[in-house]
Amino acid sequence: MTEKVAKHKVVSFTYNILNDKGEVEEENSVPTDYVHGSNEQVFPAIMADALEGALVGDTKEISLPPEIGFGPYDKNKTYRAKLEDVPPEYHTLGIQATFQDEDGKKLLMTVISIDNGEVFLDGNHPFAGKTMTVRMTVKAIRDATVDEIGSGLPQKYQQEQEEKNKIH
Repeated sequence: MTEKVAKHKVVSFTYNILNDKGEVEEENSVPTDYVHGSNEQVFPAIMADALEGALVGDTKEISLPPEIGFGPYDKNKTYRAKLEDVPPEYHTLGIQATFQDEDGKKLLMTVISIDNGEVFLDGNHPFAGKTMTVRMTVKAIRDATVDEIGSGLPQKYQQEQEEKNKIH
């Protein structure tokens, strides 16, 4: 019997994320695993619309507008500061820093420009506000274990999570 992507299956897939011109913006050739139907880490539209019923070797595409994809662009997640007010380690394009607001919420920000004596940091996802296309190729499908179904995470990610919890 040929395995199909369905609820309570562990699915391994590789993917490309393309912009509105069809250019690859991100590529992952190392398979990513998830428990189909119970993992909130994978966009619900991908599970419900694109991969449901797929077979190993199938390549599927789905368009993700901001509302169901990477979210709208939020100007409140940007910060501009004078270069002399920013520590030197953040004077490089692409450098990331985690900031915490008064409520304790953390936001990862990236230095996206340095000009006119100012540093511009952006906490939006790089694809925020954009419609992106995700192209996925199914690499493997297997039944999920009881633990995987309960946690919503494939075994290898459960182990990683346990290791992180030990460190913190």
